Amino acid sequence: MLSYTAGDTDVPLLEETIGANFERIAAQFPLRDALIEAAAAPGGDARRWSYQKLNDDVDHLARALLAVGVAKGERIGIWSPNCAEWTILQYATAKIGAVLVNVNPAYRSHELEFVVKQNGMRMLVAAPSDKNSDYVGMARDAARNCPDLQELVFLPGPPELGLTVGVPEANQELTYGQLLTRADGVGPSALRDRMAELDPHDPINLQYTSGTTGFPKGATLTHHNILNNGHSIGRLLSYTEHDRVVIPVPFYHCFGMVIGNLNALSFGAATIIPGRGFNASAALEAVQDFGGTSLYGVPTMFIAELALEDFTSYDLSTLRTGVMAGSLCPIEVMRRVIDEMHMVDVAICYGMTETSPVSTMTRAGDTLEHRTGTVGRTMPHLESRIIDPGSGDVVERGVIGELCTRGYSVMQGYWGQPDKTAEAIDAEGWMHTGDLASMDEDGYVVIEGRIKDMVIRGGENIYPREIEEFLFSHPAIQDVQVIGVPDEKYGEELMACVILKPGAPPLTADDLAEYCHGKLARYKIPRYIDIRESFPMTVSGKVRKVDMRKDAVTRLHLRTENG
Repeated sequence: MLSYTAGDTDVPLLEETIGANFERIAAQFPLRDALIEAAAAPGGDARRWSYQKLNDDVDHLARALLAVGVAKGERIGIWSPNCAEWTILQYATAKIGAVLVNVNPAYRSHELEFVVKQNGMRMLVAAPSDKNSDYVGMARDAARNCPDLQELVFLPGPPELGLTVGVPEANQELTYGQLLTRADGVGPSALRDRMAELDPHDPINLQYTSGTTGFPKGATLTHHNILNNGHSIGRLLSYTEHDRVVIPVPFYHCFGMVIGNLNALSFGAATIIPGRGFNASAALEAVQDFGGTSLYGVPTMFIAELALEDFTSYDLSTLRTGVMAGSLCPIEVMRRVIDEMHMVDVAICYGMTETSPVSTMTRAGDTLEHRTGTVGRTMPHLESRIIDPGSGDVVERGVIGELCTRGYSVMQGYWGQPDKTAEAIDAEGWMHTGDLASMDEDGYVVIEGRIKDMVIRGGENIYPREIEEFLFSHPAIQDVQVIGVPDEKYGEELMACVILKPGAPPLTADDLAEYCHGKLARYKIPRYIDIRESFPMTVSGKVRKVDMRKDAVTRLHLRTENG
């Protein structure tokens, strides 16, 4: 039997835009909770939106965007940790047909400017500055260096957090509140007219994912891509308007905005934001305080929640399901999530940004072994196959090869990079994931490794070439290779293997971290450094990263997957 499966097609795909879908659900459940932003700080009050109120606020922002002249297809960036305004902007841009560009909140100036320039971003909506990120200052730098960027919009921040809110200093700068006042000049009919122009297959979202060239590529996703993927996940989780979904994972990633927002809000369920970033206590408090029925996270998040000293004091009895993604979950952790967190139907999801994101998923009733050793079966309306990377032939069941996926969820392409798109999506429409996998007789997929050198640290995909390109700018570094090494907490950590220039002074991990600070996202800064005189090479002249990883494991006494 060949390694090929197709998901069921019993329930037809949605053929509507994200805005039309949301209005339909809001009309069906106007008074039910749609969005709850839990208290931002001790003593603070939660902010709540019913579906009717959320739809009104989305329309208000959508009309404001029309008032400043945002055209269909123009790019609007959102550079912020999780907050209610993130969700409102997500749906407002969808209603006017603007392309929402997700910018990783951990990005620093050179990463931000690359993304702004690459897609010709017209507007950037930025968070208030905090102790970790000067969003306001870096946004202003980007505006000075990126001529297409016409407006900066600064989001408000809860006063109890002590965030530094941007005060407009130039004509192109607006606070979020000032932007909203512009809506007074545009009536509801203008928004109706714009929505009537939209098609479900229009691009609506850009998500940047680094490639082996070291430069991020913008995966271009449509209404049809991400709305249907979210809705399919919700059906397999048996979501209804009675569910309350706690989302501590970031909105800038598909996990938060698709598996989270689009999924839950397409069923009339409530979305609950525990905080701006992940905090184990805040996540469990949100479940307890708001009756969460579903909880999301990467395995390290669940590990942190289970490790809380007062874990048993939280009332998690309302939970029944959730989603775990990013990496495989240890069987002991999965058992505790099911038994102690009451998440009997918790699902494992697998995919990639380019596939909107989920292409395989476990189902309710799957065994513990299926949920810890596999990434489930093919999603509805999608196809999966495993091929020999050399010949392209589909391999037999149980044989390792490259996992490919095809169907409605595959992106339109990489923004402005048709050559890179052609490398990823073949002539028959198959997306080549770059992951090595096998498929068993029942169609369950097991991820066996990665063809390329991607490192997954705590659910974050890190591409070494991007970091190597940056480290080459260090005055003491002659050559550098970045590898992933095992780590008990994050799954993998980064090591920079460095050859110094002749006569250069010694270089420590702390020195390297200081050089990277403020220029690379923190999760991209190598934890370890290995000063070498040469790199192991193949006979054809390629660096043997696998040998360097084995050597690092031995010298650092690190535990591997096999102990």
